Amino acid sequence: MQLSARLAAIASVVFGLICLWFAVDGFLSLAGIADPEQASSARSFAWFWSFLAFAGAAIGWTTWKVSQAQTDEDA
Repeated sequence: MQLSARLAAIASVVFGLICLWFAVDGFLSLAGIADPEQASSARSFAWFWSFLAFAGAAIGWTTWKVSQAQTDEDA
């Protein structure tokens, strides 16, 4: 079971990094948008991906810590 928890933590962090890449790409593309309504939508889109990146990283970190605590109890 420890391997599963650690694998889930790593997969969650990878998910967070992919979401962060989308967020950064979204924020960098704002400079090329002339329409204020489209820029607002793109900014909201980028913030949504930022939230997903934070959530993925937080879940991964928490899962990793829980798996470490369980390993310490077993030893």
